[in-house]
Amino acid sequence: MGGNSPCASCKLLRRRCTQDCIFAPYFPSDDPQKFARVHKVFGASNVSKMLQELPVHKRADAVSSLVYEAHARVRDPVYGCVGVISYLQNQVSELQMQLAVAQAEMLCIQMQHEPGMPNNPQMDTDHKPCLQQNDLPQYLDFASSSNVIHDSLTRETIFGHDMVT
Repeated sequence: MGGNSPCASCKLLRRRCTQDCIFAPYFPSDDPQKFARVHKVFGASNVSKMLQELPVHKRADAVSSLVYEAHARVRDPVYGCVGVISYLQNQVSELQMQLAVAQAEMLCIQMQHEPGMPNNPQMDTDHKPCLQQNDLPQYLDFASSSNVIHDSLTRETIFGHDMVT
């Protein structure tokens, strides 16, 4: 390792940290939880093998991914990162639907104010929106679909300070 203090992995595994320790550059002694999570989920031997198989310039990214996945797996042992990805995909779908509805509303308003265009039969003199809630297909109702994974997830648990290390 070259320093006085062993890296977090050697400290946890209670072994001597050598200069060629594969963990030392990625698991410093001042952040022992980082390695502890990775070790708990993947095992030190597996992580060592993974890192040895990678070129040196890709190891930092691999460790970052392992730390993220381990943290997600500790928080949600069943779904791990898949739960986070699914939650975010659901949010994207909901936002895309809201955007489509807003764009359709804007188009209705623009069409109403175009000179020479006949009045939209769905528009009252009160200028109510063209699209009503009943006009949207039922399959666009994301509120009730696929929330099983996401009930325990919140923005803080996904993007919280300790989620990204």
